[in-house]
Amino acid sequence: MLATSPSWALRRPEPRPAVDVVAPGAPGTSAAPEVSTLPALAAKPSDSDLEVVQLDPDPAPPGGRTTIHAFIANLGPDTTASPVTVVVTLPEGVTPDPPFFPTDCEVFQNGHRVRCVFGPGLKEGRSATALIPVRLSDDIAFGSHEGFVALRSPDDRNGNNNRQPFDLKVVETA
Repeated sequence: MLATSPSWALRRPEPRPAVDVVAPGAPGTSAAPEVSTLPALAAKPSDSDLEVVQLDPDPAPPGGRTTIHAFIANLGPDTTASPVTVVVTLPEGVTPDPPFFPTDCEVFQNGHRVRCVFGPGLKEGRSATALIPVRLSDDIAFGSHEGFVALRSPDDRNGNNNRQPFDLKVVETA
């Protein structure tokens, strides 16, 4: 069963407010405190091992559509305390075709990549999936076309499993 709206997956991290920085005995401490433009300290990263799980999309014909499933998992031992950024790199001849899940995923790098940010709170043993519908060009060659799913998070302690290829098969229409 596909969860359609996990609360942690739909929120983009809120910008942190500026903090008051006042050193005891510093000039100006008798007046109003000076406000720094530095962001507030973020939560300490968790001890998590995040991984991209390889999933190939359904085959599609030239001019057709399919969906990339950017599937990530938290191997633990902690719940994530920081956001997780997932980036899908599309093969040549394949373009993003919104709407996406989560809905705030962004297309960048001239349409060759899609970035999705999952907020903190992915528990050990749980997973998250970004759904990226794509359209194949009318003149894309038949056969296999490789793309990639990658993740990035300050919580991740093992970078060896943060990038996986996917194989998009272009087939003739039935």
